Amino acid sequence: MNTLVKPHTLLRYPTSLRSLASLRLYATQTGLGSSNAAPRPRRRAVTPFNDDGRVPWGHLSAGEKVARTTQQTFNFGFIIIGAVLTGGVAYVLYTEVFAADSKTRVFNRAVDEVKKDSRCTDLLGEEKKIIAYGEPTWNKWARARPLASSLRKDQYGVDHLIMHFNVEGPLNKGVVNLHMIKRPSDDEFAYKYLVLDVKGHQRIYLQNADATPDSPAKSKTKFFGISWR
Repeated sequence: MNTLVKPHTLLRYPTSLRSLASLRLYATQTGLGSSNAAPRPRRRAVTPFNDDGRVPWGHLSAGEKVARTTQQTFNFGFIIIGAVLTGGVAYVLYTEVFAADSKTRVFNRAVDEVKKDSRCTDLLGEEKKIIAYGEPTWNKWARARPLASSLRKDQYGVDHLIMHFNVEGPLNKGVVNLHMIKRPSDDEFAYKYLVLDVKGHQRIYLQNADATPDSPAKSKTKFFGISWR
């Protein structure tokens, strides 16, 4: 067992022995100090591409702080862009599919009117075999063809939605035309007319507001050629 020599006891020994004891004491103290101050292991430099947040901010160099700030700014910007895109998609879905005046909803409603009318199925064929599509294009998928429609507001503040599309069945094919209106006091569109034209046959009126006395889309009394709404 090694015995540590205290400095004040060195004076009791001869000069030669004091020198040896001093060297031993110095070596022992130096060894103890070096074991307590072991060097830290080197870490990987932080960059915008490998920063995982494990290294505390206070341990970063100036360049590494810039790298972390750059990475966080990019991540925040990416989140903002994602939120904007998500909101845009939701808006398009609502206006084009779910809204009361969306083209898709109006189209589907009109197709259902055609399929459930026996006069239309007599001309076109079996209800389940009737297909409806927009403008003829190179696209073979009928549902992907664009719908021809327009939406405008007149001088009285009345919205007018006009649309036409094609229908085809085992017996014949034809064109459906519709006109819907919505007055400022109304919550949704009502049919002004909905008609089916098949070549060689008389026009079929599925909806005709002017022929329906209680229709909300019926034209009001005309006086001097002006419709009083």
